[in-house]
Amino acid sequence: MIGELVTRFYGRVREDALLGPVFAIVQNWDEHLAKLREFWSSVVLMSGRYHGSPMRAHVPLSLVGDHFDRWLDLFEQTAREVCPPPAAALFIDKARRIADSFEMASATIAGRIAAPRHVLRS
Repeated sequence: MIGELVTRFYGRVREDALLGPVFAIVQNWDEHLAKLREFWSSVVLMSGRYHGSPMRAHVPLSLVGDHFDRWLDLFEQTAREVCPPPAAALFIDKARRIADSFEMASATIAGRIAAPRHVLRS
């Protein structure tokens, strides 16, 4: 299920007008998708399979609120299509928390303060 979610979601991301250009820096999609499967396995199943620094990889991209909103829109749509409702809800909650964390960190690095915007969204 994680593999299907990651593959379908990032296929959409790559074709998206806003997010596609951001992800165009990925050189090896097979390798990147494998890393993303490990990441989501660690986040949702606490498998410990992912060993990396996702914040460090994303900070140089200068992402803004619209990026996080679109990422979540696509992720939530895909999770609801791929996963049974309880699993979709878990993935979506984790994704919202990740988006808030990344957005707040990006703002801090840019010298701004940002409050979480996605966790409370229903």
